[in-house]
Amino acid sequence: MSITSEVMSPPQQRRYDGAMERQASVGSLLRDWRQRRRMSQLELAIEAEVSTRHLSFVETGRARPSRSLLLHLGELLELPLRERNRMLLAGGYSPEYPEHRLSEPALANALDAVRRLLDAHDPYPALAVDRHWNLLLANPAAQRLMQGVAPELLHPRPNVLRLTLHPDGLASAIIDLDSWRRHLLARLRRLLAQTDDPELAALHDELSTYPPPSGESPPALDPAQIGPDPLATPHPDIVLPLRLRSPAGELALFATLTVFGTPTDITLSELAIESFFPADPETAERLRQLAR
Repeated sequence: MSITSEVMSPPQQRRYDGAMERQASVGSLLRDWRQRRRMSQLELAIEAEVSTRHLSFVETGRARPSRSLLLHLGELLELPLRERNRMLLAGGYSPEYPEHRLSEPALANALDAVRRLLDAHDPYPALAVDRHWNLLLANPAAQRLMQGVAPELLHPRPNVLRLTLHPDGLASAIIDLDSWRRHLLARLRRLLAQTDDPELAALHDELSTYPPPSGESPPALDPAQIGPDPLATPHPDIVLPLRLRSPAGELALFATLTVFGTPTDITLSELAIESFFPADPETAERLRQLAR
């Protein structure tokens, strides 16, 4: 079955339950996110146009913030919509942002737009992923690159990072696997530092156990001490290319990431389209050959 013929079902997202969420106080959530964004109470209070005293009282539980203040703080801290809902529930308020499945009628127009973008990109690979890099949709070119990977990696729910780095996935086809592996793990650690998402942490731990091609040990996960991307060094290419072996010859690809602008639905806010482009004329021709 073509992956584009049916939206891959993402994992059942945790629905918010007020009693459960209030176990984490709104003050502790606010403090954690403020510190993660490296803002002092004074800096956030100035941005929010409230007194430092009031903000301190909110964080310590001595004052109850209004709904509008929590929404304002969530915007200033650039919280994911999911986390803004969580903060509202912890404060005793109803969620602000809905969460629909991509296959539901409410997101039909958005799904159609995603399909059009993916199909229009063929014969170059493109795919849509959720916040955990689970594969939702892929165009024919991306599916062609997945041919030959172990079937168990495609079911029940493919994860793009797992597909890329697993020894039975695309890893054997990646020419500079060592560099690409370090790049993806550093990218995942940056996301984890921004979101503190336990599923991303579990994914990083899993990917780190895959044997590195050079036999080196992967770096221990320490979100508090995340440094620059290991590949953030002088490089002969303007962007880091993904180099793959294919039946048509070596492919050199670079990627762009597209997200929805100003989404108000959680699912759309967490959806991203990764589009791969040929890094040289030879790759463009080889991708056209593979599509014939």
